[in-house]
Amino acid sequence: MDESNKQIQQPEEERTLEEEFQELEQVLEAMEQEVTLEESFRLYHRGIDLLKACSDKIDRVEKQIQILDEEGESHGF
Repeated sequence: MDESNKQIQQPEEERTLEEEFQELEQVLEAMEQEVTLEESFRLYHRGIDLLKACSDKIDRVEKQIQILDEEGESHGF
């Protein structure tokens, strides 16, 4: 999981939703392997953090879509 460690160091605000989903997939794959209980907990918590970050990004996009007016212009919030 060396590649995901590089992604973890990048702030989640700067990462795309696709990058976070990719890391989440890597976490799930790692959890399917035979790992220690401590590693399982670490992976679980990382997965929860990634899910929250993904949910927040999706919520922001949904809010931006709702703010679009009939001319297709976005009004910041």
